[in-house]
Amino acid sequence: MKDNADKISQRDGTHSSLWQSTGVKISHSNNAANDALYDTLIIGGGITGITTALLLQKQGQNCIIAEAHTLGFGTTGGTTAHLNTFLDATYPEIDSDFGKEASAQMAKASKDMISFIQKNIEELSIDADFKYLDAYLFSQNEKETKELRSILNAAQEAGVAVTEAAENGTSISFDYSLRFSNQAQFHPLKYIRGLARAFENIGGRILENTFIHNIEFKNEIHHAKYGEKIIRAKNVVYATHVPPGVNILSLRNAPYRSYVLAVTLKDDHYPDCLIYDMQEPYHYLRTHEINGKKYLIIGGADHKTGHDDPIQAFDTLEQYAKTHFQINAVDYRWSSQYYVPVDGLPYVGQLPGGAERTFVATGFNGNGMILGSLSATIISDLIFGKENQYAKLLSPSRLKPLAGFNEFIKENADVAYHFLADRIGTAHIKDITDLNSGEGKVVEYNGEKLAVYKDDKGKVTALSPVCTHAGCIVNWNPEEKSWDCPCHGGRFSTSGTVITGPPRKNLEEIPIKHL
Repeated sequence: MKDNADKISQRDGTHSSLWQSTGVKISHSNNAANDALYDTLIIGGGITGITTALLLQKQGQNCIIAEAHTLGFGTTGGTTAHLNTFLDATYPEIDSDFGKEASAQMAKASKDMISFIQKNIEELSIDADFKYLDAYLFSQNEKETKELRSILNAAQEAGVAVTEAAENGTSISFDYSLRFSNQAQFHPLKYIRGLARAFENIGGRILENTFIHNIEFKNEIHHAKYGEKIIRAKNVVYATHVPPGVNILSLRNAPYRSYVLAVTLKDDHYPDCLIYDMQEPYHYLRTHEINGKKYLIIGGADHKTGHDDPIQAFDTLEQYAKTHFQINAVDYRWSSQYYVPVDGLPYVGQLPGGAERTFVATGFNGNGMILGSLSATIISDLIFGKENQYAKLLSPSRLKPLAGFNEFIKENADVAYHFLADRIGTAHIKDITDLNSGEGKVVEYNGEKLAVYKDDKGKVTALSPVCTHAGCIVNWNPEEKSWDCPCHGGRFSTSGTVITGPPRKNLEEIPIKHL
């Protein structure tokens, strides 16, 4: 199993992803020009932020990216980098909630974004392992087959290249299968590093380890504060999943984690396609070669952030892998975060209730590489005042009283439940040092609720377990060694530092000598 020692770039967990084993890290100046007024500040250095910055810079803007950690630190560094013309929101669902025209729009957008990524790779000479492949989506029982036939009809009507298939790309048994043509895969970190290099080559500026903790909009200019410094910009783009603070998009998106294994096989039967089943949660598979070595990438076991047991999720996924493949070794395993929008489609555009010229892109579900790229093209057009055919459909201010209403109620009831219930059922502990090395736990000690972690050297860190975003109680993630909020997906390190938003403030450290 690969560990942190093999990392070239960082990411938001202790487990390395397969992508971190390759690529050359880019060196950045990491200083904003004194007294400069930038056209656009892009917050977030994943595929959405870097693509947006490059598009704007190419059209004559002076842009700056502020990344709280390092490029690709979040979901882009943990994705499995499938590029699809079918989405986690199925075409029958889009038909029902938004209409058939919307399905046709999303089908076209997905196809165009695969071509867009390929074009960037070719024009910028990026060695990103891009490859067109067929994809198979298959059912294993009568209920799944009925749903799959509905997907076939709706997808074909939307203009997707999909047909029935007599195979499913693997030896896993199936009842019914669809083949989607002209799907693709690539190396996500190689790709965004290539985009970042191109961005800097034409004058763009990138700041890593730069956490924007507050933005004021005054005199028609955004003043973004990091530490004691300020970045001034005419426009701000949040490419950070949900934007910071409590806002309507916090309520319209649910945070999930997905789990991934990269394994080697004894029999060398690596599929040369993309593969998906119809289970809930579904499994997704593909092959990628790194430094001449093939890996089968298997993902699944998704659950809401801060809810289920991450150890059990990895165990379940590994058992699935061993059931269907001749596993030689599990070389990598990692998890990653994504956000599910209540009505199925992403939110891209002006932030509702935000200051003027504040843009956001979120709610990508499991299609972040496609929808992050699409968001960049939409936001770029909006900033330049250009018409974009997808802007109205995906507007964060869209009003759909029926679409996603039940999910909206369910997700926010879940938030309310955790806000209250997690304050009650915590185990008492007599001595906070009575933890195993590497263990974290939310405990009751001397009448005070604490998030306590003991490192491998025996040092104990006690924190307030109250998430600084909306006041929910965090839970311990024993796999990624983080404190995860079950309400809106904020994550904190063992020292309480914000790993991923929407929180802006760290968890409060409680001095042990005062306990």
